[in-house]
Amino acid sequence: MFAGLLLLASPLLLTSPFVASGALAQAAAAKPAKEFSVGQSAARERQKKCGAEWRALSVADKAAQGPKWPQYYSKCVKRLKQMKA
Repeated sequence: MFAGLLLLASPLLLTSPFVASGALAQAAAAKPAKEFSVGQSAARERQKKCGAEWRALSVADKAAQGPKWPQYYSKCVKRLKQMKA
């Protein structure tokens, strides 16, 4: 009886969204990556530099700089932009 249900359900399995999403994922993986613009790559570099600085800070330094990542990141980006200008 159970095998009969599997045979009846097999056409449904072929059209399931899970099977289709696997094919779409393979097609998306074959597509070449889009190049970043100059502004996007500069922002990415700033984020990496600020992240490395944040990870290097001690707990006391983090509290003095800004207790949370968003506040520290904002200050860091402003500082890096001023250094470049």
